[in-house]
This record gives sequence, structure tokens and C-alpha cells, in this order.
Amino acid sequence: MRVAKGHIREIKPAEVKDMLERGERCVYLDVREPNEFNLGHLPGAVHIPLGSLALRVEAAVPRDTRVVAYCSAGVRSAMAAGTLQEMGYADVASMAGGLREYLPTGGPIEG
Repeated sequence: MRVAKGHIREIKPAEVKDMLERGERCVYLDVREPNEFNLGHLPGAVHIPLGSLALRVEAAVPRDTRVVAYCSAGVRSAMAAGTLQEMGYADVASMAGGLREYLPTGGPIEG
């Protein structure tokens, strides 16, 4: 896990909140399990659990798209960001601290 975080870009939850509020073009990729996603997620998020990411992401997210991966605490999203980079996605970040640190920002949530 430490190796993965050293090779990926992380973005702070407050920055993600600002991006959402500005309506920036970005795919917010939720890599949590379905039961977690159903409890609440970022508006317009694409949901692909980490375990099926490599099999499903290319059909859902173009490689030239800006992607912010997130999960509950930032561990799975860091792994997802590393996987996406290995697959050729160039503009990928992981939301540091996941939803646990995003929710206190008061940023939008749906679901």
C-alpha cells in the first residue's frame, strides 16, 4: 500500500468539494462495495467496486478523462489509482482520506 501511494497523486477532500461545486469535468469513481455506495456517494459518481475495476472501467470511463477515485478511507482508491495508471489512464488522483474526510467538508452527497 505504501508503494502505491508513493506512485499516485492524492487530492484533498476540500479540493474535491470545490471541483464538484464548480462543476468541473471529471469522473468521480467510487470503488466501494454496492452496499457502501447505496448509503451515499458523490453526485454523478461512476460506481465500479475495486475487485472488478480492471474488467469494467474501460467500458465506463474513457482513458483521456480526468478521474478522481474514492472510497471510505482512501486505501482502496489509492490502489484503484495505481491500477488505472498501469492501464494507461494519465489524469488520475485518489481522494485522500476518502468519504470519511470528505463528509466533514459539507460537500454534496447523493443517494
